[in-house]
Amino acid sequence: MNNDKNFSVTLRVWKQDGPEEKGRLEAHQLKDVSPDMSFLEMLDVFNEQLLKEGKEPIAVESDCREGICGCCGLVINGNVHGPDEHSTVCQLHMRRFREGDVITVEPFRASAFPAIKDLVIDRSALDRIIAAGGYISANVGSAQNANDLLINKHDSEKAMDAATCIGCGACVASCPNSAAMLFTGAKVSHLSLLPQGHPERETRVLNMVKVMDSLGFGNCSNEYECEAVCPKEIKVSHIARMNREFIRANFISETKPELPPVFHISTVDVPEEE
Repeated sequence: MNNDKNFSVTLRVWKQDGPEEKGRLEAHQLKDVSPDMSFLEMLDVFNEQLLKEGKEPIAVESDCREGICGCCGLVINGNVHGPDEHSTVCQLHMRRFREGDVITVEPFRASAFPAIKDLVIDRSALDRIIAAGGYISANVGSAQNANDLLINKHDSEKAMDAATCIGCGACVASCPNSAAMLFTGAKVSHLSLLPQGHPERETRVLNMVKVMDSLGFGNCSNEYECEAVCPKEIKVSHIARMNREFIRANFISETKPELPPVFHISTVDVPEEE
């Protein structure tokens, strides 16, 4: 760990000109790296260096840079979101590296997350899962009106734990099966625990699981990698609750669930039913 002076590193960065192009790793030297830089700030400096050299900068996605938006999905030296536990890339600082380190930066790898360019991937498949049922249609009014409905402390805390999911996709990238069950489980669990979510309780889980499967995400095989990398420390117990909700919904549902209208543009299309 480097805590004092500036240092140099070698960056091996994934370069891919477009979704249909073949990607490759390109090595670059970056000097005078401050240990106080965040990892994304270091990439900003790296892109400025490329521009000065007359080269095209590396495409990388970021937004809030506060560990909230979930945009900065990178695999750093084989670690989803980098070497720090339960954090995002924007929370990683260069003091975690040393002089002469070789840092390999790649995008998330999952068939449901097709590449767009360089380090940017299409994660709209997660939006498709949300559109399938991750909402409530009940009009609860303002916060004061919503709070008129009393909820016990245990359920409210469990619901809040699930609701902290930022949709970063780290669970998918870390899973050997590219499963989205922690993400989907958190959304299903969050609403199934609250009375406002009960009117659509059965159709929600059936539709969300159906869309999740149709988009090419794998199934959970209890590897627990998703929980290990989740920046919000969401537990796999939410997957268990989703499974229970799914079994319950199948028992009591009288109609076959239908796919909802698609509101998000994605390069991954839901296949038509035969």
